[in-house]
Amino acid sequence: MKDQNDKLMQRRKLLTGMGVAAAGVVAGSTTANAQSGFKPARHSEDQWMDDLPGTHRAWIDTSSGLSGMQAPHFARNILSSNVNAYGGDDSDYAIVICFRSYATPLAYSDEMWLKYGEYFGSPMQLMDPKTGDAFRANPANMADRVDLDHGGDTVDKVTARGAQFAICNAATRWYSGYIAEATGKNAEEIYKEFVDSAIPNSRFVAAGVMATTRAQEYGYSLLYAG
Repeated sequence: MKDQNDKLMQRRKLLTGMGVAAAGVVAGSTTANAQSGFKPARHSEDQWMDDLPGTHRAWIDTSSGLSGMQAPHFARNILSSNVNAYGGDDSDYAIVICFRSYATPLAYSDEMWLKYGEYFGSPMQLMDPKTGDAFRANPANMADRVDLDHGGDTVDKVTARGAQFAICNAATRWYSGYIAEATGKNAEEIYKEFVDSAIPNSRFVAAGVMATTRAQEYGYSLLYAG
């Protein structure tokens, strides 16, 4: 019986020692990874993200008609809460709304909505709730329509408070081709119209999805509207 107990004790010591050693290996590995200090590559195309002034950074991502409509409201909530609850100022924030995928047309002017609104509505699943028809002006800028999902917080209103906008170039290309196929017009000409009509404080990024990941590498907190 004594021999059996001695063997059991020795086995426990062995297992305990192995556990400590394993823990040391894991801890050593974790420390080594932390010390390696992963640093994402920097690219000139993304430099603007670092150049925006502010002591806080927020990136509001959108990909649908609904999320795109809600984004200005989210931006206003962030800015107003910073002012009202923290005694801050709008200049504290580098805040970017990314219009990508189906939300992208919300970055185009009223003129483009008047001209192509009927082709935006279906992909965006965004129609005028009052009429059931396509919008003929950018609904994200209809300040008098508090029944819409922005609640009166429009693109223009948050632009005046310093908000910036990233517009998906890949989606702009897609919409250009989609409308060209439906109308028989030239896709390149439509694309140029969209680029020339972009809302103020905006810039085109290669792809909204990639810009959203890069923004996090530049320290932007990610918020998805929708």
